[in-house]
Amino acid sequence: MKDDLKHAAAIKYDKDRDGAPRVVASGKGNVAKRIVEKARQYGVPIYQDDVLAELLTKLPLNSEIPAELYEAAAEVLLFVYSLEQKQKTGERDKQ
Repeated sequence: MKDDLKHAAAIKYDKDRDGAPRVVASGKGNVAKRIVEKARQYGVPIYQDDVLAELLTKLPLNSEIPAELYEAAAEVLLFVYSLEQKQKTGERDKQ
C-alpha cells in the first residue's frame, strides 16, 4: 500500500437496481488506508487512480456517481471485469 495514500473510495454497481455505480465507502488518510486494507482482506480488486479517488470522496455515501465520472468509472469496472475473466480462465485451465 502506498504510504502517501490520501484518498480511497469503493464503488458498487448493480445493473438491475442502479442507474450508475454507487459510492459505498470513501475516506481520507487513515480511513482511506482502512478501506484498502478491507478490500485486500476480502479479495476486492483495487484500481489505483488518485484523482478519481479524491473526486469520489467528495460525493455522499450511497450516491450514484455523476455523469461526468461515467468514463472513469467504466475504466474501473472494465478493470474488475478483466480480472474476473482472467481468474475464470485460470480456474478452467486447472480443471
